[in-house]
Amino acid sequence: MAKVLVTGANRGIGFSLCQLLKARGDDVIATCRRSTPELHQLGVEVLDGVDVTSDKSINLVAEKLRGQMLDLLVNNAGVLTQESLQDLDFAAIQRQIETNAYGPLRVTHKLLPNLKSGAKVALITSRMGSIADNTSGGMYGYRMSKAALNAAGKSLAHDLAPRGIAVAILHPGYVSTEMTGGHGSVRPQEAARDLLQRIEELSLDTSGTFWHASGQILPW
Repeated sequence: MAKVLVTGANRGIGFSLCQLLKARGDDVIATCRRSTPELHQLGVEVLDGVDVTSDKSINLVAEKLRGQMLDLLVNNAGVLTQESLQDLDFAAIQRQIETNAYGPLRVTHKLLPNLKSGAKVALITSRMGSIADNTSGGMYGYRMSKAALNAAGKSLAHDLAPRGIAVAILHPGYVSTEMTGGHGSVRPQEAARDLLQRIEELSLDTSGTFWHASGQILPW
């Protein structure tokens, strides 16, 4: 039985990940800003009021987990807004960078003492963070934040390798969630299943690779 922590666990991909992890017998810690009855009904340990943009908030999580060792940390919490060059909202862009890029790095850093040798760290990113794959422009905050997250993931892969910790940088696909306004070609349950398969296959040899949940290696 693995011990797993998932951020952004109250809905969408995060909730589906918790469902699958619990169903396979893992010990799941689900963190979120606002919990739901559905999340509590899964029978996982729920830590709500957790804001990945806040040092104080993540320090409290680290204190609560003092002495507990994790086999897997899934940095899933994220936000998305849409900006065009003609309609830039710099406050929204900053919020996305704080949540999508700084947040996973903050959580991983604060929980380093909880990651056992041989543990895995998964960063749920987006192919919209790919510079080579950007063929349509726009979405400034989301693209910038995910590109920054990808860069952080590559550095984490190098820095955590001496401890035997592998890092997965994972695009879940175009998932139909509240974040995407219900649009998308992949259901959260399908995305979660594929993501867990990629995490299971992850090794130190493939650490730091930018993957599609389907298994395709994506361009930076």
